[in-house]
Amino acid sequence: MMQSNDNMFGNFMYYLVLNPRNVVEQGFIWQLVTYMFLHGGYMHLLFNMFALFMFGIQLEKAMGSKEFLLFYLVMGILSGLSAFIVSYDGYMLGASGAIYGVLLAFAVLFPNTRILLFFVIPMKAPLAVLIFAIAAIVLQLTNTMPGVAHFAHLAGLIFGAIYFIIRFGINPIKVFIDNIRRR
Repeated sequence: MMQSNDNMFGNFMYYLVLNPRNVVEQGFIWQLVTYMFLHGGYMHLLFNMFALFMFGIQLEKAMGSKEFLLFYLVMGILSGLSAFIVSYDGYMLGASGAIYGVLLAFAVLFPNTRILLFFVIPMKAPLAVLIFAIAAIVLQLTNTMPGVAHFAHLAGLIFGAIYFIIRFGINPIKVFIDNIRRR
């Protein structure tokens, strides 16, 4: 979530939310991690933690605890760095970028798993990720939901794909295409 009002956070939050200007000019590099553990309200926290619970448990079993933790933190940090491109003076908080990375990883490792999109529509995980990606692109371009860092969601997907290519030699796009062809 992004905001640009310097007075909106108390002193405590000032040191923990991600603000690119503070990272560069004040040396607050810890903000690249701490921002992931703050959320813009109960619903923001609920959706992120629900997704982490639903997909993270299986991923941790498949990847191992250390690898999963590394993946999660790297996705969060790299998604946070995307804020430097979009808004040098803005604030960002939430684990959504890391969560989108988790969604991508789940779809890569479990491409035949059917999930219920919005608790109603059954579809395979790769298709759900594709829908989330398209939605994030459209929402970012149209600024339909101001205050939400859709670019961080996209960064989580992009960096998740790069991570899988570099770390495991698995190309998520190839996995998704192969999954579509098998239908």
